Amino acid sequence: MKKDKSMRKNNFITGAFIATLGIVITKILGILYVIPFHSIIGDKGGALYGYAYTIYLFFMSISTAGIPLAISNIVSEYQTLGYYNAKRRAFIIGKRVALLLGFISFLILMLCAPILAKFILGDLTGGNTIEDVTLVIRVISTAILVVPVLSIYRGYFEGHRFMIAPSISQVIEQLFRITIILLGSYLSLKVFKQSLSTAVGIAVFGATAGAIISYLYLLHKRIRNRKKFNERIRPVNEPIITNKQILRKIVFYAVPFIMIDLFKSLYSCIDMVTVVKGLVKYAKFKTSNAEVIMSMLSTWAAKFNMIIASISAGVIVSLIPNLTKSYVDKDSKDMNKKINQSISIVLFLALPIALGISFLSKSIWMLFYGKSIYGPSVLSYSIFIGLFMSLFTVVISVMQVFKNYKAILISLLSGVIVKILLNNYLIKLFHQLGLPEYHGIITATILGYLLSFIICLVVLRKKYKVNYDELVKNFFDILCGSILMVIVLYLFKFVMPIYSDIRIMNLLIIIIYGIIGVLIYFIYTYKTKTIINIFGKSFLKKFKIKKEK
Repeated sequence: MKKDKSMRKNNFITGAFIATLGIVITKILGILYVIPFHSIIGDKGGALYGYAYTIYLFFMSISTAGIPLAISNIVSEYQTLGYYNAKRRAFIIGKRVALLLGFISFLILMLCAPILAKFILGDLTGGNTIEDVTLVIRVISTAILVVPVLSIYRGYFEGHRFMIAPSISQVIEQLFRITIILLGSYLSLKVFKQSLSTAVGIAVFGATAGAIISYLYLLHKRIRNRKKFNERIRPVNEPIITNKQILRKIVFYAVPFIMIDLFKSLYSCIDMVTVVKGLVKYAKFKTSNAEVIMSMLSTWAAKFNMIIASISAGVIVSLIPNLTKSYVDKDSKDMNKKINQSISIVLFLALPIALGISFLSKSIWMLFYGKSIYGPSVLSYSIFIGLFMSLFTVVISVMQVFKNYKAILISLLSGVIVKILLNNYLIKLFHQLGLPEYHGIITATILGYLLSFIICLVVLRKKYKVNYDELVKNFFDILCGSILMVIVLYLFKFVMPIYSDIRIMNLLIIIIYGIIGVLIYFIYTYKTKTIINIFGKSFLKKFKIKKEK
């Protein structure tokens, strides 16, 4: 029998690279499909799709978000300590808890969909109806029956530091989801002439179908590699750990993760219930135009934010089990190194990508969605939400490993309160200043994440003596490299235009500008040894060896 290369254990940097690559590929696929999808369902359909997904993600954060990472954390801890029986039972109990929470969330969405739809739209007319929103919420609720168990399997794999198989499962899930979204919505609208709400309903069902296929893949991997999961690396006399103790530990670990995702979902929920009404009331937008902007913030521009956010997601997947191991071993030097390294990796990848997308926002929007009054302006600023959200996600996950739940709650609450207080106020203020009103909404989100990030940094510094000297140096080099990249791209505008009215020509523009930007940035960071400082010589040597092979 051939060795299963997807079931090799990975160290922190390699694991972070693999997990990030898998998530980035998934998000790139998630961006590419929106070109035909936007052409099929338009901005009104995009708003409807965004309503469904915002509600879905909110309930997913309650039923799923914390448990997979908790399982990853607990499995890593028990594996390090040699508690193999407890590790196995933690996996079983985690599945049962996820199934129960998923089923409860499913019932709530099915029964309360009309109430939620009314809460979202209120008395607004001229756009999507309450019946439309009710339908898509009920359809997407079926995904909550499958995704929780799938997520538990991913957490179990990652807890053993098997990063490749979960990454592949994400790509598989996305491929099947996209197939159903595009094929289903096209056939429904263009061939069978069904309503827009029906087409969007079929599209959101793609989340359920993709999750089922991905789950079957991981189930097959686990059965095939059972011996690797049962491998004993440390002979110890395992203490008696009851199921009740394991359940308490899962809840203890999961609740902070649930809080993190719940509060992140609240940002979208706040927008969902305030943006359209706020733009109509304070900026005198028509409901239809306000829904167009809402669709951009929640669906079309948000797709690009997910590329940025996927970087932190990949880092965290590898960081949690590795940092937990260092925490259990009480290796403060290694913990300090991994925290600085994690934030540096996110900055190294996310900052130049965010600046590049912002700089090319007009040509990117034209390529993906066609001409738009608001689109490029929304994208050029909203892309930085992904950057600050990524930084916040990394440090809040570190706080979770250290079990400082008080600081977690304070930072999360502070960010959301800022968002609630500033959302409508900044719409009104930006309108009075003659600035795009929707930039006020984006600013409120960025300020919320920034405040949460700063609070966590201060706590890590004061309570855990985390030293940021290396991070500051890396940040300065990354910032200089990113600014140099933007300056060169700006000067290149005098040689080659940055935008074309011919849609497909923008692809060539993006590729050429992208290649130049990447070359400038990586040459600078290589010459200043920033890459070596962040990733380490051993990782780069390993990468070179693989490339030569």
